[in-house]
Amino acid sequence: MARPKICRTVCCEPSVNYFKPRGIPLTELDRVSLAVDELEAIRLKDFEGMEQEKAATTMTVSQPTFHRILQSAHGKVADALVNGKAIRIEGGKYVVKKGKQAGKRGRTGGH
Repeated sequence: MARPKICRTVCCEPSVNYFKPRGIPLTELDRVSLAVDELEAIRLKDFEGMEQEKAATTMTVSQPTFHRILQSAHGKVADALVNGKAIRIEGGKYVVKKGKQAGKRGRTGGH
């Protein structure tokens, strides 16, 4: 039996939850779901340029776990870009870092 996932720490709730190719209605597109913790891993490593060990500490996960989260996120984003899919940012097991927004806002799964 697999261990239950621990909450990953993220800086804040995403302000945008959908990206899609221009000119194609969302109803006609396949979708890829990107978890909030996967978005945070991309933000820390690719956008902020943080080293994996520091990013893992920031998210309160081990470096190997951070690497797996980042690999999953990169695969989903690549799939969406190459195949013209929409990206929906939703779910995952996470908590918002205190100081950015009040209290814990952990979510599991969908809405």
